[in-house]
Amino acid sequence: MRADLAAGYGEERLPRYTSYPTAPHFSPAVGSDVYAKWLAEIPANLSASLYLHVPFCREMCWYCGCHTQIARRDDLIAAYQRTLRREIELVAQTIDRRIKVEHIHFGGGTPTIMAPESFTDLMAALRQAFFVLPEAEIAIEIDPRTLTAEMIEALRLGGVNRASLGVQSFDPGVQVAINRVQSFEQTKSVTENLRRAGIAGVNFDLIYGLPHQTVASCLDTVRRCLELKPDRFSVFGYAHVPSFKKHQRKINENYLPDTLARHDQSCAIANALKEAGYVQIGLDHFALPDDAMAKAFAEHRLRRNFQGYTTDASELLIGFGASAIGHLPQGYVQNDVQIGAYSQAIANGRLATVKGYALTDDDRLRADIIERIMCDYRVDLGEVCARHGAAPETMLQSATRLKGLISDGVVKLEGDRLAVANDSRFLLRSVAAAFDAHLDAAKQLHSRAV
Repeated sequence: MRADLAAGYGEERLPRYTSYPTAPHFSPAVGSDVYAKWLAEIPANLSASLYLHVPFCREMCWYCGCHTQIARRDDLIAAYQRTLRREIELVAQTIDRRIKVEHIHFGGGTPTIMAPESFTDLMAALRQAFFVLPEAEIAIEIDPRTLTAEMIEALRLGGVNRASLGVQSFDPGVQVAINRVQSFEQTKSVTENLRRAGIAGVNFDLIYGLPHQTVASCLDTVRRCLELKPDRFSVFGYAHVPSFKKHQRKINENYLPDTLARHDQSCAIANALKEAGYVQIGLDHFALPDDAMAKAFAEHRLRRNFQGYTTDASELLIGFGASAIGHLPQGYVQNDVQIGAYSQAIANGRLATVKGYALTDDDRLRADIIERIMCDYRVDLGEVCARHGAAPETMLQSATRLKGLISDGVVKLEGDRLAVANDSRFLLRSVAAAFDAHLDAAKQLHSRAV
């Protein structure tokens, strides 16, 4: 990885391209009535993926960029769970048939903040409303500090087979600076207990670019994690946006590493994981060679959605919960971010969609190009454009940012085939942005490219 490129491109604020167009371009023009119409028009042969957002935590981690709030009272969480169940019923009634489901993902917040019986009830509601396939992947995000033995048993009974554990860093100084003190022993215990319960798929989430973080502390965290040998790692750069997430103002910016230091940390983590036998996947994932994600990457079947890289091939993602985003063949929808307003809409028997985006043919073409760049480090523009009835020359002419990337050696273009140079893969977002026709209007809302 080239430090000169990190310095040149690293300060630019760009999307992570978990969708195209990205969420800042959603508008109130797509509301609950449009969403209901789109649901009713779902093709009969289409299977679905489900995302359930649980926006509660016991305490706030100061680096957090998620839609979540602190919940001290369990009755608030129970009431929210009942609202989720009602929303599931509303969506199922609107679709008016029991469609197949191949993937379910619980995100947050901390989904395991629910009472075990509430989680069990929610899984029962999903299985009643949808045909959850026996081989479906059911994944959940976990805070190891609060997971109980009772909840692990509920996860097992609910069919959960993949768990993502937030680790971030084992450096004590970093943990204090981000208000997330979590011992290695806690993480080890939870990992072992999950595996004992038959939840074999275990992912660890790490973050670089945190206050007081150094290359040495990043490598020490990786070394400790490797003792537990998770199937996958997600490695994200900390996005410091205090104007958008006010709790991030508690982080002292004077202790944040600069762009080159972030670059060094990212490289060190990537090299350590690859040396340990993990396959680097896309921008920020690593997986053991026999993992399903590594196989999907090798076979060019990897996809990207709002949960990041995924093996999920479905064109239909239904989101439940406050702020949840869905992706349908017609476009994107998002529920109200405010829990109260979301809950009131559902209580009134109305879908809680407050904004979205109706896709154009050009959007679909650009989305496919961007997804292949983000997933494969390359794209055959001729092949993708042919599927959409478009000319690759038109795409190349519109991608004015490509000229600089080519001259800097970031991108190689041979005919209609574009490939990102091996030492420039950390700039995937910069390459993808060359095909983003909506980019400039929302740059300020995104995180740094490196």
